[in-house]
Amino acid sequence: MRQLARERLTLGMIVGLPLIQIILFGYAINTDVRHMAAGLVDHADTSMSRQLAGALEASQVLDFVSRSGDVAELLGQMRRGDLRTVLYIPADFERRLSDGDRPLAQLMVDAGDPTIISAIERLVQFLPSPRAQTGQPDMPLALRFYFNPERRSAVQIVPALVGLILNFTMIVFTAVAVVRERERGNLEFLITTPVRNYELMLGKIAPYILIGLIQVSIVYFAGTWLFRVPTVGSLLDLYLASLVFVAATLGIGLSISTFAKSQFQAIQGAIFFMLPMLLLSGFMFPFDGMPRVAQWVGLLFPITHFVELVRGIILRGATLADMAPQMYAISGLFLVSIAIPVLRFTKRLD
Repeated sequence: MRQLARERLTLGMIVGLPLIQIILFGYAINTDVRHMAAGLVDHADTSMSRQLAGALEASQVLDFVSRSGDVAELLGQMRRGDLRTVLYIPADFERRLSDGDRPLAQLMVDAGDPTIISAIERLVQFLPSPRAQTGQPDMPLALRFYFNPERRSAVQIVPALVGLILNFTMIVFTAVAVVRERERGNLEFLITTPVRNYELMLGKIAPYILIGLIQVSIVYFAGTWLFRVPTVGSLLDLYLASLVFVAATLGIGLSISTFAKSQFQAIQGAIFFMLPMLLLSGFMFPFDGMPRVAQWVGLLFPITHFVELVRGIILRGATLADMAPQMYAISGLFLVSIAIPVLRFTKRLD
């Protein structure tokens, strides 16, 4: 206990981390999906078709952020990850409604995310029908699933596991890097060398980048072989995206190591960051259902952008150009994460 009292950082982690995490996750975790970006193609453009779209939007599950007369255009936006679903209302909507033809409209859904599927199915099940005024049966709304038509859970989970496994291993590997050098007495030797700080930090992460790419290969090929996960996009795009993501997570680990005074503290710090990364990335809980503040926190983590990126490449066949916002975000987070240990190490030299 006396040892813990002397190590204020460790004591702060023991007391502060559980409190911060319970408050953050208690407010942030929400299994209900809200305000999913949706597209609308309304070829009927009548009061009844607008009533249908209005009922869907009034549920607060969907927000129609994009409207077009071209279904292919909105499906392209869904492939890029800008939309989660597209509602198509045909020109003969009212005739179908009066004649009792089925289906009356179609909802095209990105089935690469399990939270989206369950939310859409619940929404359609309880959707108010415009035929209720005439006393006719509820209106059937056809669902069409894209990017995972069989709705297999392995197809939904395995691509995101690439980022999740990399996130855990890369942060832990580098979180103890600088601390280990200090404990072994190598830090004094490094200080006396003419190597610049950024060169030293880049040199620290370089071997782990290769390890990370090897892990990408193991997880990807094991997943596609064991669970028959199809790959629609380019493997080159996947590896380029993984390269940037690995570098960003290694930078986070190095940042942690410059604040820690022991390997125990470094590992504690890594755990502190990894848990919110897991819960706020959209991997376990719907990102669209989180409060705005929690979404802002989640966007500070590279894993949040990489989960969307890797699903886009593997399942939707998106290119790096399609996923440019995610690539820019991860690249920016890498620059920030590598700048922190460079500046911190400069202070240690002073």
